[in-house]
Amino acid sequence: MRDRVVVVSGPGRVELVEQDADELRDGTFRVRTLYSGVSAGTELSFVKGTNPYLHVTWNSGLGLFQPGEASTPYPVARLGYMQVGRVVESRTPAVAVGTVGAMTYGHRTGHVADPLAERFVPLPDDLDPLLGVYVAHMGPICANGLLHAAADLRGTDVRSLGDGVAGRRVAVVGSGVVALLTALFARHHGAASVVVLDPTPQRRAVAEALGLQTLDPGADDPAVVLKTRWNHAAGDRGADVVFQCRGQAWALQLALRLLRPQGTVIDLAFYQAGADAVRFGEEFHHNGLSLRCAQIGRVPRGLAPTWDRERLSAETIDLLRAYGDRIRTHLVSAVVPFDQAPELLTDLAERRRQELQVVLTG
Repeated sequence: MRDRVVVVSGPGRVELVEQDADELRDGTFRVRTLYSGVSAGTELSFVKGTNPYLHVTWNSGLGLFQPGEASTPYPVARLGYMQVGRVVESRTPAVAVGTVGAMTYGHRTGHVADPLAERFVPLPDDLDPLLGVYVAHMGPICANGLLHAAADLRGTDVRSLGDGVAGRRVAVVGSGVVALLTALFARHHGAASVVVLDPTPQRRAVAEALGLQTLDPGADDPAVVLKTRWNHAAGDRGADVVFQCRGQAWALQLALRLLRPQGTVIDLAFYQAGADAVRFGEEFHHNGLSLRCAQIGRVPRGLAPTWDRERLSAETIDLLRAYGDRIRTHLVSAVVPFDQAPELLTDLAERRRQELQVVLTG
């Protein structure tokens, strides 16, 4: 048995490689891939050569990037974290043959998994399995953003993802997949207002099709617009919380300008080129703002194990049940045969092709 695997052999070089399938051992199960979602931020950073893991050493014990050998050198053979597979063989009573579930094993046509070492999230029968690409990792990334907003307001006493957004005015900078799912999470959990800001008309159109309000940051100053609209008290105007989801310095600068005094930016972006244009001596300093990074590697301090990856996946399934039809229609912009993955990824990296969410299939 052979598996096809997407491999990045160097900057701008993506290949489809055939490998012998792993042996099925006692306690493991085998899946055949049904769908594999493409994460345009993280994955393309390996294709472009901009990911820091390609150039320096990540010291996990110290939590520092340090000079040294690349922690993830080329060739990169495990690319992607949005897979849905069907169990075709099993030698564990924990996972039955025929079960369809979400996993994070990379772009490959098959995988042997150990349920003691890897997450496998069975998908409910009433959910379109293509939407399962969001369940294991991408959806939890966005849910974790809301969890950080809740912890910022409630500390360790967080009962719901809505604790940080319910009844509040929320701005979301960016309108990629992370931004739009985060905006939908905020709306789903009772935000009084949710406004998505992005300079790309096509992406704003997708946000509007999902039922979200939008603003063009290149038109009238959006900070003036929202601070005029969102009045809390004298000298207290702006967003209660901003989710910053675009990895560019101007976006973080805008996020800070949108906040009310002592508000918080929950940052979900990946700044591959740094953020030199962020002017911390302006609104950040004068309005006493906070900036919290909310990447999926950890939930807010004090919330584990009550809030773990499994619970965030369950919250994602709940969101997909509520908005699945709209997400499938408007957010998933292309479904592409697996064999076309190398051309697709290089075209996306070189900006010869623009897509919001691509899903590989077959």
